[in-house]
Amino acid sequence: MKTYKVAIIGVGKIVEDQHLPVIAKNPRFQLAAVASQRGIEVTGAPTFRTPAEMYQAVPDIDAVAVCTPPQVRYSYAREALDAGKHVLLEKPSTTTVGELLDLRDHAAAGKRVLFTTWHSQYNAAVEAARRALAGQAVTYLQINWKEDVRRWHPGQKWIWLAGGFGVFDPGINALSIVTHILPDPVFIRRADLTFPENCDAPIAARIEFAAARPFEHLGADFDWRQTGEQTWEIEIGTAAGNRLKLAKGGSRLDIDGQLVAEEPMAEYEAIYDRFATLLDDGASLVDEAPLRLVADAFLIGKRITTDPFYD
Repeated sequence: MKTYKVAIIGVGKIVEDQHLPVIAKNPRFQLAAVASQRGIEVTGAPTFRTPAEMYQAVPDIDAVAVCTPPQVRYSYAREALDAGKHVLLEKPSTTTVGELLDLRDHAAAGKRVLFTTWHSQYNAAVEAARRALAGQAVTYLQINWKEDVRRWHPGQKWIWLAGGFGVFDPGINALSIVTHILPDPVFIRRADLTFPENCDAPIAARIEFAAARPFEHLGADFDWRQTGEQTWEIEIGTAAGNRLKLAKGGSRLDIDGQLVAEEPMAEYEAIYDRFATLLDDGASLVDEAPLRLVADAFLIGKRITTDPFYD
């Protein structure tokens, strides 16, 4: 089986915590180079300030993982496709749905693989929930995704800029699970978005969803101000009377109070295994559904102002 030479564009916390160690232990990939505007070096691979310099110096790169802040992800992905590289996009894939659809079409035209990596979908419990809900009518949904931004994003100013997503940076993880496991789509009916008075991205959001079928309650609460124990839970009820609960970020599933699936998180291991298969098959995987829900929340959202945020 072919070993693919992969390069990383943008070196931050998620790259150091996930991409680098996962690539290092996956025999299907070899880290060929890194592009870092800040000049961050990675052991065992040459570092370049720009992707253009990297492509010129290491022309046999097969694929790139674009892990920059989302505001510049589109331009780097488009440049990579133009250079003939396959592209893995860290989440959120782009800042707008239009950008993502353009990348999808551009990759197809150039016969390149484009892969949107919604990492929370790659849990065994999430897949078990999808199977359990197949053919069911969902009447109840409540997402509670609450964490401490100072713990998970210390000093990351880009998240508070326009296009930085704010609390939707983790919230889109929950939405990616919901769009993956529900048998029918949900839509944004109302969104209350709470912005610190000195930021251009929300620190909290309360959402009401709607659906084509009759439902009892469909909602979500996202909050970046929760200290202590962190909450990443999704509760779902069906017309047949079943109750499902995904907890621990989607790594544990209980149905009607009984544990069904719980495994240690290995999301990025599964992502790179999937990427290898997509590269083998020459097939793209582009899922815009989570991004579309976030875009719709901003489109119809009510802006609420709260105290300023200082990291």
